[in-house]
Amino acid sequence: MSKSNYGAESITVLEGLEAVRKRPGMYIGSVSTRGLNHLVYEILDNSVDEHLSGYCSEIHVILEADGSATVFDNGRGIPVGMHKKGISAERLVFTTLHAGGKFDNNAYKASGGLHGVGSSVVNALSKHLTVRVKSDGCIYEDKYERGNPVIDLIGGLLPVIGKTRETGTWINFLPDDEIFEKTRFKEDDIKARLSETAYLNPELTIYYEDRRKEEVEKVTFHEPEGVVGFIKDLNKTAEPVCDVIYYKGVMEGIEMEAAFQYINEFHENVMGFCNNINTLEGGTHITGFKASFTNIINNYARELGILKDKDQNFTGTDVRNGLTAVISIKHPDPRFEGQTKTKLDNQDAAKIVSKITNDELIRYFDRNVETLKNIIGCTEKAAKLRKTEEKAKTNMLSKQKYSFDSNGKLSNCESKDAKKCEIFIVEGDSAGGSAKMARNRLYQAILPIRGKILNVEKASIDKVLANAEIKAMINAFGCGFSEGYGNDFDITKLRYDKIVIMADADVDGAHISTLLLTLFFRFMPELIYEGHVYIAMPPLYKVIPSKGKEEYLYNDEALDKYRKTHTGAFTLQRYKGLGEMDAEQLWETTLDPDRRLMKRVEIDDAKRASEITEMLMGLEVPPRRTFIYENALEAELDIN
Repeated sequence: MSKSNYGAESITVLEGLEAVRKRPGMYIGSVSTRGLNHLVYEILDNSVDEHLSGYCSEIHVILEADGSATVFDNGRGIPVGMHKKGISAERLVFTTLHAGGKFDNNAYKASGGLHGVGSSVVNALSKHLTVRVKSDGCIYEDKYERGNPVIDLIGGLLPVIGKTRETGTWINFLPDDEIFEKTRFKEDDIKARLSETAYLNPELTIYYEDRRKEEVEKVTFHEPEGVVGFIKDLNKTAEPVCDVIYYKGVMEGIEMEAAFQYINEFHENVMGFCNNINTLEGGTHITGFKASFTNIINNYARELGILKDKDQNFTGTDVRNGLTAVISIKHPDPRFEGQTKTKLDNQDAAKIVSKITNDELIRYFDRNVETLKNIIGCTEKAAKLRKTEEKAKTNMLSKQKYSFDSNGKLSNCESKDAKKCEIFIVEGDSAGGSAKMARNRLYQAILPIRGKILNVEKASIDKVLANAEIKAMINAFGCGFSEGYGNDFDITKLRYDKIVIMADADVDGAHISTLLLTLFFRFMPELIYEGHVYIAMPPLYKVIPSKGKEEYLYNDEALDKYRKTHTGAFTLQRYKGLGEMDAEQLWETTLDPDRRLMKRVEIDDAKRASEITEMLMGLEVPPRRTFIYENALEAELDIN
């Protein structure tokens, strides 16, 4: 084994914004559409911070025809004066990580954004970016290309390009196609974010335009009812059990407001926000709310004699079934897990949210006993249903217990190290047989399934648990499942780091993948949230030239490119399914970690993901048809 020298010369220093371009995922999560849209959110959040400080009432977000995005506001404008570093403060903000007005509480009492790195990160990941600042009666301009300034400062200050009586900041940027997989912003996700922002800031108006369409789309987001209106919107198609309940409070410089409502359905939807940032993975503010709320309902249930001395308390899941809630806090010094802020980590948030929730809801329920009884009634129903389902689940699973490998389907791997192991879910005996021969037996397990599994969106829990294919997967994964009325899922017991859906590259294969993803999302969502679910990308073609090296092509785009660049005759082989590949080909294209292509499944917006799943996999046909037609341009169709 050769030894490499490790000394001072081995240390690499990335100057300026090089680190962002080198590792963009560290700053915006990914270079997929999710990360692309995140650029818009970063600039938007800076304008929202101006609103939170009382200086901005309007924000404009425009998706330009050339693929760029423009965001401008009527705030104070980014400072353009001379900084002690010897250049304009604006230039410092856009070229230096951790430079901004959010590190002391004088300029911003509460802020979102990436704590001073947002503007510079967007600049680093843009092909070009232009800033115009309106302040002090002047319009100042600065321009950048891939993070580098292209305008010479005059005595360290920005050039003036006009006069104005207005104030504010105007930013236009074009995402860099060298960084991002796709550079077309996804308008539905952006509009959803703007809608959320408007609900959380009832005095703010956001104007949206999409100029990429033949007929320009214009939407105004202004929600004077705030989070109460947010709850009404979330529950607009549901049957309410009570009116929307709202409360707010301030403690130790932390503001919180919450609104919630019970509906006649057995699921919960609790959304958390900190400084207008949607904390998708929850955090301490959500923990504080849930703990206090569960405790309050149990205490009242005992006071009213609904729970007897011998009865166990209702679980948190019992209490929250049917609950839709929005918890929003403003924190002067928020700490998040990860740069893209999906989980709040401030311990004081839990204490303060819990205390305000306890005080305000006791005051409310003491005056509204009938509403309280309706809520406890929902909790009772959920608890009874949970106990019934737990009994049914125990009975069904005990009738047909099988060990890790005894069902005769799973070909398990030899290693027991979950961090190294992966399991491929393969449709069909033929493809399953090839995969078993092709795999690396040390780390790769193969679980064949027959055809299309049960659509769990339309099925009752007893039918889900009785389905042999689903039970085989639950048994193989080893971490149980969550059926909505209780939670037996334990991600720490997962036996594989990667769960790979391996289906044919055709309509039937896409349907099978969708059914599996629906199962995971509804019954084992942590598998997706923690990044364990992947979709294999088998090739569509193999080209065999008369001279030269054989190649696998993964889509029609690659085939078109090959035809344009290749000279000479070649034979084209079209793979209709995985079963047509022999073991060697399957290893080369789909199983070999060094050569395969896979997509990791991510959920950016849990609420929207749930709505789309219900629409696509549920009972109602018209909404599904409308959705498919509206999104047909983004679909990948196999017409052969």
